[in-house]
Amino acid sequence: MRSRYVAYTLSRTDYLLATWHPRTRPPRIDPDRTPVRWLGLKIRRVEAGTPQDHEGIVEFVARYKIGGRAHRLHETSRFVKEDGRWFYLDAVTLD
Repeated sequence: MRSRYVAYTLSRTDYLLATWHPRTRPPRIDPDRTPVRWLGLKIRRVEAGTPQDHEGIVEFVARYKIGGRAHRLHETSRFVKEDGRWFYLDAVTLD
């Protein structure tokens, strides 16, 4: 989860696609044309996701600014592990 947040802050769409499960991955991610200033990530809850697990859930809040206006993304993301690698599967936006 944290590595994907960092990839968003650096506009690393290649990393985001590589860590997105093929079943739900879009064909491409268009970089944001609007400048986003990422302010921080707070992990609120983690379910499973240990080396023995094959699925995990992360609830988080990411804060950012666009045009000087503060925003937040509150989301619960699901991850699955295949061949020893974790992949982002999907998410539900909260709030």
